[in-house]
Amino acid sequence: MTHRQRVIGFVLCIATILLAVLDTNIVSAATVPIVSDLDPAHGVDKIPWLIAAYQLAATAALPLYGKLCDVVGAKKVFIGAVATFLAGSALCGMAGSMGWLIAARALQGIGGGGLMSVTMVVLRELKGPEEKDGGKGGSVGGIIAGAGMALGPWLGGVLADHADWRWIFYVNLPIGLAVLAAAVRVLRLPAHSTRRTIDFLGAGLAAAFSTMLLLVTQWGGKDHAWSSPLIVGLSMATVAAFALFVRRQATAAEPVLPLGLFRIREIRYGFAIQGLVGAAMMGSMVYVMIYLQVVRGIAASSAGLYLIPMAIGMTAVGLLSDRLATAGWSQKTFVVSGTVCASAALALLATLSTDTSLWTVRAALLLMGVGFGQLIGQLIQLVQDTAPAEQLGVATTGVRFFQTLGGALGAALFGTVLSRVYAARGPGGTTSTIGGLTGHARRQALDAFVSSTSVVFWSATAVMILAAVLATRLPAGNRRRRRRRRRRKRRR
Repeated sequence: MTHRQRVIGFVLCIATILLAVLDTNIVSAATVPIVSDLDPAHGVDKIPWLIAAYQLAATAALPLYGKLCDVVGAKKVFIGAVATFLAGSALCGMAGSMGWLIAARALQGIGGGGLMSVTMVVLRELKGPEEKDGGKGGSVGGIIAGAGMALGPWLGGVLADHADWRWIFYVNLPIGLAVLAAAVRVLRLPAHSTRRTIDFLGAGLAAAFSTMLLLVTQWGGKDHAWSSPLIVGLSMATVAAFALFVRRQATAAEPVLPLGLFRIREIRYGFAIQGLVGAAMMGSMVYVMIYLQVVRGIAASSAGLYLIPMAIGMTAVGLLSDRLATAGWSQKTFVVSGTVCASAALALLATLSTDTSLWTVRAALLLMGVGFGQLIGQLIQLVQDTAPAEQLGVATTGVRFFQTLGGALGAALFGTVLSRVYAARGPGGTTSTIGGLTGHARRQALDAFVSSTSVVFWSATAVMILAAVLATRLPAGNRRRRRRRRRRKRRR
């Protein structure tokens, strides 16, 4: 590819990742007009499925996307993912019922999983040899995640209030079609001519395991008690599917997640750190919003504005990361610094009370954005730098897969912690009854709730400290750099 074609390809990747990030957040701001239009009587009960359908489908498809990239090439898979995403977006916009919308949202999620993962493989292959070294190029993740986090809820609210909720999905079509047409003409990526089988059984087991795990974390302790037959049975089925998946990966000729990747130190620690980061991010973002709404009485739409400092921190780090890499920061330095910053931010959130200045919340979220901004792009690049060339796809999607599963487990863990601590310290009842309390009972309930969220944030801090400890175990430089040094020594 010429330099101009590579620049165009880079812009296409930015557009597709931004579409995927926006679509993970944009629907939450428009649930009320969607329900009012499609099912005013019973639509509220289906909102969790409307939001979860996208995440479930995207996660289930990740392992297969990675393997397809390695077998047929990233360009074909990229085009297929964008086309699937656009088909789902069109069907979402035409939905005539909540059931139709949820099913279309799942189809959109299948494509969205590729937009978030396959696009990172395309970005890697667009780089020249001189750009694949060190920490350079890790800026993209922080910039896009920050922009999407800030724009998603706002854009969803604007479209729902001033246009029609269907435009939340229709707005994807002109951008996506332009990306699709340009990708067909411009992208010239390595093609794979060697015939290799695809482990569809392994991909199916991975989809079953991850989907059931996400359902357990979404239903457990909320819609159904943790000890209920449904949750216990689903948990046992999850463990069985995971065991079968591991066995299949150990015996399959072409596994979707080769166990040999875990023998590579950087990849092993990269997957683990990404999973811990996913758990801590889920705990921090969800419960900061809950604290603002329940304790401080801030409306949901206004509470979303508190994520702007976090988005600013992530974007600022994204803009500075290439300069820091040029100044000598290694990938290990970024990861250690990011986990330490995120740990400090979570510890600060753990000190919140019922009358803490809201500027403290903003400062903590800004610091958290600085931490997570260093981690999002650098961990992916670390894994890509050390993965064998023929396994670049499965290694890249593996990072996203572990982040999603970590986030699901984190949500379940922190939700259980919150409910248990509140039950022990509160005036009785659950957290959902706080809004109806008055006088001394309300004050007692708010104090108990704040102390419960404090335990949640301390738990998230412990998770991030563990991630920081693992980060210190990473090699000081990446494997490619060490290989080049050895070659230079031999020539001398």
